[in-house]
Amino acid sequence: MDTALLVACLAASVVALVLPAETRRPVAAGLRRSVLAPFVQLQAAAERGRAAIARRDEAVASADSMTMRAMAVASLERENERLRRLLGLGQQLRWGFVPAEVLHGRGLGEEFTLTLTAGDAAGVRRLSPVVAPEGLVGMVTGTDPRTSQAIVWSHPDFRVSAMSTDGKAFGIVRPHLGSGASRYLLEMSNVPFRNSLPAGTLIVSSGLGGTYPRGIPVGTVMQELQTSEGWARTYLIRPSVLPSDVTAVMVLLPQRVQAGVASVWTSVAAADSAARGIAAAGDSAARRAAMAEVMARRAAADSAAARDSLLRKRDTMPTDSVPPRPARAMRGGMR
Repeated sequence: MDTALLVACLAASVVALVLPAETRRPVAAGLRRSVLAPFVQLQAAAERGRAAIARRDEAVASADSMTMRAMAVASLERENERLRRLLGLGQQLRWGFVPAEVLHGRGLGEEFTLTLTAGDAAGVRRLSPVVAPEGLVGMVTGTDPRTSQAIVWSHPDFRVSAMSTDGKAFGIVRPHLGSGASRYLLEMSNVPFRNSLPAGTLIVSSGLGGTYPRGIPVGTVMQELQTSEGWARTYLIRPSVLPSDVTAVMVLLPQRVQAGVASVWTSVAAADSAARGIAAAGDSAARRAAMAEVMARRAAADSAAARDSLLRKRDTMPTDSVPPRPARAMRGGMR
């Protein structure tokens, strides 16, 4: 049957080719309307399917593009907020610092080190403190003309002399070499046993040792750790800065370290608190204004409803029940 159909199609093709043009056109039109009609419909359906797939691909690509833009917007908002805070820290420091971008390493062990885009040419020196708007990040360990290398507080060799903000408790802060998530916490050891630090106490650098000036936030107390030492206490500290989130920092120059930064982070915290207070006051004022407008509209609506009710009652009262109006006195009196 297949062979017969093939021979018939070939014969019809030969006949169609040898026919005159005026005869070939009607024959071709008849073939398109009869034999070739299913194939034409199949081709049209295939074209519609191809167009639908293309539209679907365009819709998926557009949705993916919108998702990527939304993710980029959130990331840019966080980055802009951090840069604004960094500019606020620079305004408080005013002098004696070098701004630098942070290049995070990807190799084994490089999670404890940073590469900064500022070096000897900008005045960066070895042992210079590296800070962020939240507090202490680490310390410069080596410099090049254009770059420098720094360790962060999670490095096993990191140490900083610290104290409570009231100056009553002193100790040494170092990485908490625990396991799991606690590996990225700090611990404050050698705190005199007579000094008890409640949870939430802010710990800052003490300025002892000459590397870190006094007053840089290091972290907050989480809890006391049980140790075998009977003459000192050890506390678990939540760090103020997460190195993985740091993208830009300030490197303090030796002159600034000697001058001190005692009031810098206090001013930054006060400015942040004032900004939050202003925002809250603005929101409260807006809520009060909106509530006043709602109450005014409600009072106007109630007054209009009461007036409409009185008019309807007056219209429904019988005529003889309406009291006559008093006659107006004639001008000039009665004559």
